[in-house]
Amino acid sequence: MLNMTSFLAGAFALAMASSASAADVLETAVAGHFNTLVAAVKAAALVDTLKGPGPFTVFAPTDEAFAKLPPGTLESLLKPENREKLRKILTYHVVAGNVMAKGVAKLQSAKTVEGASIQVRAAGGGVMVNDAHVIQADIVASNGVIHVIDTVLLPE
Repeated sequence: MLNMTSFLAGAFALAMASSASAADVLETAVAGHFNTLVAAVKAAALVDTLKGPGPFTVFAPTDEAFAKLPPGTLESLLKPENREKLRKILTYHVVAGNVMAKGVAKLQSAKTVEGASIQVRAAGGGVMVNDAHVIQADIVASNGVIHVIDTVLLPE
C-alpha cells in the first residue's frame, strides 16, 4: 500500500525541484526521494545517460513499487554481475522525447529506450502503463519529464 505521507512529501519535493531549478531527470528523482530508483540507476551505470541532453520521458517507480518485487529480486539486480539485466529493466522505463500527460493519454503504446514497447491505456480516470498506474504526471526536468508509477515495469 502506498504510504500517503511519503508520497505527498516526495511529490512536494519533486514539484519544488522542477519549479525551482533546471534540474535534470536524475537530480529531480533524487530530490523526489526515489532512493531505490536512483540506487538502481547508479548500479546500472546509467547516471551519465540520464544526465545527458535527452529529452527523456521517464516512468519512475516509487520506492514502494520496488518493494512490491518478489523478495530478493532487487538485491540480486543490484549486484555487479546483473548490471545488464538491470540496465534492460531501467531503460524499459524510458521513452525518447518529451511526452507530457496529454500525449501519454493519447498513446496506445510507446517504444522504450530498451527497444520493446510499453502498453498505454486510460483506465479508471487515470493512465496505466502496462500494469502500473501513473500516480503523478508531468514533473518537468531540464532534459525531460517524469511520470511517477506505482509498479516496476518488467520487459518480456
